[in-house]
Amino acid sequence: MGIGELDREAHVPEATGTVGAPRTLAEALRARGDDGLVALLRARPDLLNPVPNDLTQLATRAGTRGSVVRALERLDRFALQTAEALAVAPDPAPYPVLLALLTGDEGDPVIEAALPGAVALLREQALAWGEDDRLRLVRTARELLAPSAQHPSPTGLGPTVAEATAGMSPGRVQEIIAAAGLTATHDPVSAVAALTELFTDRTRMGELLDTAAPEALTVLDRLVWGPPYGEVTANPAPPVRWLRDRGLLLPVSPRTMVLPREVALHLRGGRAHRAPEPLAPDPAVLREYRPQAVDSAAAGQAHAALATVEELLKSWDQGGPQVLRAGGLAVRDLKRTAAALDVTEETAAFWLELAYGAGLLASDGEADERYAPTPAYDDWLDLPPAERWARLVAPWLTATRTPGLTGDQDAKGRTLAALGPDLDRAAAPEVRHRVLELLATLPPGSAAEPETLFARLRWERPLRGTAPAGPPRPTTGGTGAPGVGTPGGSGAPAAHDTADGARPGPQAPTDLRSRLARWTLAEAELLGLTGRGALSGPARALLNLPLAEAAAPADHGGGVELAVAAARAATLLAPLLPEAVDHVLLQADLTAVAPGPLRRPLADALAVLADVESKGGATVYRFTPGSVRRALDSGQTASDLHAFLTAHSRTPVPQPLAYLIDDVARRHGHLKVGAASAYLRCDDDTVLGEILADRRSTALGLRRLAPTVLAAQTDPASLLAGLRSMGYAPAAESAEGDVLITRADAYRTAARTAPVPVPDGPPAPDTTLLGAAVKAIRAGDRAATAVRKEPAAATAAGALPRTSAAETLATVQAAAMTGSAVWIGYVNADGAASQRVIAPVRVEGGFVTGYDHTADEVRTYPLHRITGVAELADDQV
Repeated sequence: MGIGELDREAHVPEATGTVGAPRTLAEALRARGDDGLVALLRARPDLLNPVPNDLTQLATRAGTRGSVVRALERLDRFALQTAEALAVAPDPAPYPVLLALLTGDEGDPVIEAALPGAVALLREQALAWGEDDRLRLVRTARELLAPSAQHPSPTGLGPTVAEATAGMSPGRVQEIIAAAGLTATHDPVSAVAALTELFTDRTRMGELLDTAAPEALTVLDRLVWGPPYGEVTANPAPPVRWLRDRGLLLPVSPRTMVLPREVALHLRGGRAHRAPEPLAPDPAVLREYRPQAVDSAAAGQAHAALATVEELLKSWDQGGPQVLRAGGLAVRDLKRTAAALDVTEETAAFWLELAYGAGLLASDGEADERYAPTPAYDDWLDLPPAERWARLVAPWLTATRTPGLTGDQDAKGRTLAALGPDLDRAAAPEVRHRVLELLATLPPGSAAEPETLFARLRWERPLRGTAPAGPPRPTTGGTGAPGVGTPGGSGAPAAHDTADGARPGPQAPTDLRSRLARWTLAEAELLGLTGRGALSGPARALLNLPLAEAAAPADHGGGVELAVAAARAATLLAPLLPEAVDHVLLQADLTAVAPGPLRRPLADALAVLADVESKGGATVYRFTPGSVRRALDSGQTASDLHAFLTAHSRTPVPQPLAYLIDDVARRHGHLKVGAASAYLRCDDDTVLGEILADRRSTALGLRRLAPTVLAAQTDPASLLAGLRSMGYAPAAESAEGDVLITRADAYRTAARTAPVPVPDGPPAPDTTLLGAAVKAIRAGDRAATAVRKEPAAATAAGALPRTSAAETLATVQAAAMTGSAVWIGYVNADGAASQRVIAPVRVEGGFVTGYDHTADEVRTYPLHRITGVAELADDQV
C-alpha cells in the first residue's frame, strides 16, 4: 500500500461513524497513546528498520505486503479466523456483523467472549483499524485473505453475487431475476442488489430452497463448505440447471460454476468457518510419574549424553572425516559415525550438530579440510559434568541448526548433509522454547501426549511452516450429485481447509513446526531435559520457569540471562549425576571394569591403554597388543604401566595382563622408522631380512641400504601402519634419531567460534529502543502535521518547502531574532529528505543553530542543505 492509497482512504465518507472516528490507518495510529505504539513496534519489529519519520510512514510500512504476511504468520488460529471473517465481510464491517459470521445464527457464548480479544489483537498489530461500527482490515491483508479463484479463502467461501456477476450480460441477469421470482428491472445494478437481498433474507431464501429438488440440495451440500467451484458438463443435469437459472450457482467460465458467498452463508447458518476455535487446545497427559523418578531418568540421560559427545570427539582426535566441497559430512561418514556410536543416522546427526553448535567441533580450514575437535573441547573436558551438560544444552536451546533435516532434499533436489550450510531454520529456537514451556504447564512428572502438543502449536501459529494452498482446479466427475464435480471429486474439504479446524490424522506431521516439535521431544529426552517424556527440574531452571508444583510457566526469557539460567540448571543436576570413581576392577581375561564414571585423569590414561568394549552402567575396557603399544607410543614405559594399574585397581594385576605389557614392551621400538622418504633401521639384521622376504611388504617398496637399514618408497606414517599390520611394533623417530612420542589429543583446529543462530526476522527491540523510536516518530509526526502559513507559491501536500537562498536566510534570521519556530525542508549528506520544525537561535557562517522540535535537541544545519522555509501558523507557534 502506498501513501496515495492511504490518502484515498482518508476521503471515504463517514455514513454512520462516530464523530472524530479515524478515516485512515495513520489517523488510527495517531489516536493511540505511546503504550499502543510500543505494543505495535514490539509485535512487529520489522516496522522499526529504519525508524519511520512519522506516523503516516509507519502506517504505510505496516501495510506493505511483506510486513503484513509476517504479521499474519504470527497470529493464533482464532485471531486469524477473525481476520478471515473480516475479509469476507462488507468493508467496513460493524462488530455485530463480524460476530454473526463467527457464531452463526445459533450464537456461541465462548466465541462472544473471545472475539473482543481477537479484534483488539488485530488492532494492536495494525492489521485492523476503525471503531466497532466501522471495522476495516488493512487493504493488503484483505487482498491476501479475501476469496478469489486464484487464492481460495480458508473459509471455503466464494465471491459475492456482485463479484460473480460483474462480467455477466444484462440480459442474463434479467433472466436470473425472473426465474427467482423477483421484479424485473432494466438497471443491472439494482437487479444484482435485488438478488443479493433475496439471498441474504433468511425467510425468502428458505422458501426458495423449499422448492428445490433433493438432488439440487445435494449439489449445494457438496459446495457449501468449499471449494465453492465445480465443473459442469456442456448439458448439465436438471438439478444443476435449476440452480443455475435462479443464480444459486453462477458461471465463472463456460464449464465452471461457483456458489455465491451469500448462498453459502445461508446454508451454513451464517457461519464463515466450519469450526471456529476460540480456545487453544490444552496438551493432554499421556502418563504420570513421580517427579523424583523423572529427575533421575533425566540425569541418566544427561550422563549418557556427555559420554556420547566425548566418545564422538575422542574418535576424531587425530582428525575426522573430510569436509565435502559443498560443505557438510558425506553420507558414508555419517553412516560410519552412527555405527561407531551404535545409534541411528538421525541420532548421529544430532550429536554432530550438538557438538558443532557448542563450538566443540569444527573444520580445520586446511587445504585438505577435515573436521576435528576445537581447543574449546579441551576446556570443556576440564569442567565438572554438570557444567559440561549446561554448555551443551544452552546452545541447543537457541540454535537454529536443525539436524532432523539431514537426508531431506532442498528446493533444487540436493540432499541436505549433516554439518552442512543449509540446515538452519529460524523458527527452531521458538518452537523448542514453546514445546518445553507447554510441558511445564502439565503437573510435575507428567508426560504429554505428542499429538496434543502439535495441535496446540498449530493453533498458536497456523500459518508458520505451512505451504500455501494452490488455486482450485475444477475436475470432472465426482460422486453424490449429478452433473457437478469439485476438486478431489468427493466433496471433502480441500487441503486449505486444515486452517479451518480440520484435524490431521495420526500420520507423521509434515508441516515444519510440527516436525520441529517432534524433533524437540526426542532431542530433549536424549539431552536429559526430559525424563520419560516429562520435564525435569533442571530443564525448568534452564528455561527460568518456576520450580514449585503446578506453577504456570513464565516467559522463557524472564529477564535472566541464559548463562545464569544454565548455571542454575547445572547446580540442580549435579547431585543427580553419578559420582566419579577413581578405580577399576582388573579381570583375568584382559579386561577392566569401571564401576562408574571415571575421574578425568584416570579416564584419559585408561582410554590410551585399553579399548572400550562395552558401555552402560559399568564400562568394560579390553587390553590388546595394539592398545598397549599405543600407550608405549605416548612415552610411557612398561614399569609406568604396571605402576598405573597397581595404583588404580581394586584387584591384583592379573598375570596375563602383566605378561602382555612386558611382551609388547620388549618388542616395542626394536624397529625404527624415520624420514628419508622413509627408512627403517634395526640392530638385528635378521628381522629386516624377514620383512624383505614377507610378500606383504611389497607395497612398501623396501630395499636394503645397509645391514641394519632399509629404505622405503612410502611416507613414514604409511610405513608405520604397514609394519603394524604385519604384526611388528615399530617406533617413529625424529630426524635427530630420537623416538617420537605421540599424544591422542595432539590434533586440534585453530580457535573457532560456535555458529551464530540465524535470526527469525529483525531482533526484538528492547524497552529503551522502543521508547526512543516512539519519541522520534511522535516528533516527526508533529513536524509533518504542523499547520503552516501558506507561502506565495503554495507547496504541494507532503512536498518539501521551496524558497530561494535569500528568502531562506531572511526567514531564519527573523525567526532567530523573534524566538519563533519555523518549518524547514532539509536534505542530509546521504540525500535523504526530511521535514523539521526548528527554533533558530543563531545564524552565522552559513549555518543555522536552533532547537529541533523533531529530534528534541539542539542541532546545527548548513543553510545550503535547507530546501526552503515557511513560518508556522499563529496557533502552532
